[in-house]
Amino acid sequence: MKIALMDSGIGLLPAAAAVRRLRPDADLVLSWDPDGMPWGPRTPEDITERSLSVAGAAVARRPDVLIVACNTASVHSLPQLRARFEPDVPVIGTVPAIKPAAAGGGPVAIWATPATTGSPYQRGLIQEFAGGVAVTEVPCPGLADAVHHADEAAIDAAIAAAAVLTPDDVSTVVLGCTNYELVAERIRVAVQKPGRPPLILHGSAGAVAAQALRRIGAGAAPDARADTTLTVLLSGREAELPVTALAYAEGRLLRAVSTAR
Repeated sequence: MKIALMDSGIGLLPAAAAVRRLRPDADLVLSWDPDGMPWGPRTPEDITERSLSVAGAAVARRPDVLIVACNTASVHSLPQLRARFEPDVPVIGTVPAIKPAAAGGGPVAIWATPATTGSPYQRGLIQEFAGGVAVTEVPCPGLADAVHHADEAAIDAAIAAAAVLTPDDVSTVVLGCTNYELVAERIRVAVQKPGRPPLILHGSAGAVAAQALRRIGAGAAPDARADTTLTVLLSGREAELPVTALAYAEGRLLRAVSTAR
């Protein structure tokens, strides 16, 4: 099988690694947009245009399913992506894990890009799934871009700034941008308060990977033989996995398990 993932940047790595763990025998296509990122400051129309272009490059490789491993693209462009590519290629969006986070009772903080924070989409999820739970929306300007470039100092600064905006009594943090899952433990350390119960973090990579397999009628086979390829597309151009991706465990896993090309 062949599974494609798209994002503005390397935030697709957590979902790709989750797919790889579930199905080591799946060929992967990773398509992102260094020419156009970051998408967060763009208008919804620009985000949709970039999303369709990046997704189109991935779909041209004839995958069985396309994962939109990007909260911003899912917020602004999922209907257009589905209209363009379904039913030939199922399109799986990424939804912030507000529902399971709220099920724990809160208080909950949702860390997200400025474009997603306060959006009607995110507010709708809060209203639908977190009624009666204290929820704080925390914008994280610059964090997604810093993670993409593996800029350690910028990552630390952006996390520290968002932690200041996070209430002290928060028990759960929703990682509302896929890039943030790459630095989840650093976020945990920044938000965890002495004497408080261990902080719970909710990402979306595992759920998205599992949903993609369900949509194509495939089950998990973590012991399958890993004889697969990894195709990387950077704004439509075939390339090797960038060095910055290897700064993260997820990128190193993909290189180790796949025959990259």
